[in-house]
Formats: sequence, C-alpha cells, structure tokens
Amino acid sequence: MRILALVGSLRSGSFNVALARAAAELAPAGVEVELFDGLELVPPYHQDVDEPGREPPPAVQDLRAKIESADALLVVTPEYNGSIPGVLKNAIDWASARHRGSSFRNKTVAIAGASTGAFGAIWAQQDLRRVLGIAGARVIEGEVPVAHAHDVFDESGRLRDPLLAERLRKHVAALVRESAPVAVAA
Repeated sequence: MRILALVGSLRSGSFNVALARAAAELAPAGVEVELFDGLELVPPYHQDVDEPGREPPPAVQDLRAKIESADALLVVTPEYNGSIPGVLKNAIDWASARHRGSSFRNKTVAIAGASTGAFGAIWAQQDLRRVLGIAGARVIEGEVPVAHAHDVFDESGRLRDPLLAERLRKHVAALVRESAPVAVAA
C-alpha cells in the first residue's frame, strides 16, 4: 500500500514535514509513505488555464497523477491565521477541478497538523476536513493536533514524544485499515 503525504508547509525545518516523516517511520509493515515534493512549484490556480482540452502545467500534472495513483493520502497542515495555508488550498483547488473530475474523489484521507501554539493547528485541520470533503475525499475520523511542536521534536526533526508517536501510529494504522478494499458479500 502506498500513502502520499501532502504537507502544507514550505519552510525548511518545518514541524509539519517532521510530522509526516514520523508518520512514514511509524507506518505498518508493507506501507510506504511518500512525501510529495514540489508543492512550491504548483502555480496559483487559474481557471482559464485549467479548462477542458488544455494541458495543465507540469507541476499540476505531477500533483494530480501522484494523488490519483496513491492508495490513500495523509495531509499535514500548519495553521496560518486560523486556517490552512494558501499553498495547500491552492494544490487542493488544482487537484479537485470539477470539469475534469476530482483527484480526491473517494480517496481515503487522514489529516494531522503541528504548530508552535497551544492548539496544534486544530482549526486548520477542521477547515481541511471540510475542504477535502467538498473535494470528494473520504476523510477518516480524528485528527492529530500537535501543540507546542518545538517541544516534541528534537533539533534534527525527530519525534521525541512517545505518547504522540503512539497516537500518530494509530492514526496511520486507521488510515490503512479504512482505505483497504471492502470485501463484497457474495
């Protein structure tokens, strides 16, 4: 099984990238978590460029292809001004254009987020849940809010909080479980 991780932070040393990497390390055996690299290359959404019969920019083609080929998604977001960052919302807009069919359609998604504040990007995760649901994703129950992220990651970005590691491990396991094909009764 392959999970694509989309991280809404472009900052070097990002706690959200560190959280996605920790999720990859804690994933069940046989599960590969790939971090999408290239969010900063996705241009601002422009509906005139994204019309039927017109080739989207290469970074958008890459984003859509990776989302569509993944078995599930993990979307990790910081919180900017009480919501999701523009770069992440922009990527979601490109990947969910209605005229071509949303890349998120029926895709199972888990969400998480980290911030240096006291609430762990929980507002951003709530907004992300709504936006992804509208885009056609099946967002699993629960979030992983990481408050005071500067205290739970070490200087090299490794997760050092065992309780958080266990919550994250369970969240990724739930994503794997809920994205597994459902057996059809005969």
